[in-house]
Amino acid sequence: MLEVKGLRSGYVAVEVLRGVDISISEGEVVALLGSNGVGKTTFASIVSGLDRPWAGSVRFKGEEITGLSSQAIVERGLIQVPEGRHVFPNLTVRENLELGAYRRARAKRTHNIELVANVFPRLRERLSQKAGTLSGGEQQMLAIGRGMMAEPELLILDEPSIGLSPLLVEEMFALIRRLNEDGLTILLVEQNVLQSLEIAARAFVMENGEIKLSGTPAEMMDDPELQRSYLGLA
Repeated sequence: MLEVKGLRSGYVAVEVLRGVDISISEGEVVALLGSNGVGKTTFASIVSGLDRPWAGSVRFKGEEITGLSSQAIVERGLIQVPEGRHVFPNLTVRENLELGAYRRARAKRTHNIELVANVFPRLRERLSQKAGTLSGGEQQMLAIGRGMMAEPELLILDEPSIGLSPLLVEEMFALIRRLNEDGLTILLVEQNVLQSLEIAARAFVMENGEIKLSGTPAEMMDDPELQRSYLGLA
């Protein structure tokens, strides 16, 4: 579904991504792991059209999308839920959800709000509430729900667990697993290594803008050197 080859990018003279190759098949959860500042969010921003690469190729469903606008990429079904939630605090939960369908699936807004409310019962209770008054966990639910409103074929979740309590982190990962079991393909960009590996089919570990490791969670968890060097599990 997604094939990224030789992706290079940076800011002014500072290279951030140094030839990144990543692939995702339909129906997978693929985790992109690494500590803060290694280039994960830059990668997600380029794939979703928010930034432009220096070099490399991004193909989605067999079509070259490198350099397309974020609007054009959304219309093709590749949706990103950004780090930091970025809900519209002065709009209601319902209005935030409706904006998620602005570029795609607009005609099905009412139907999809009902689907989101079934996934997130707490949002159903707060549809008329201003988004800025929600808790951090509820705002993250709203951000994911807003992404779901566009009927994504591939959903990029950038650090969905950041800033959440341990209990809400467990809940968030259970939700991601459930969305995948319902057929959604997901790229999970995360620092939370252990819980990401519990739900991912495959994982890539990024360090200093390069993919240093890739494979199944079992392959990563079973190698003591990999644990010590890249996963911080020693």
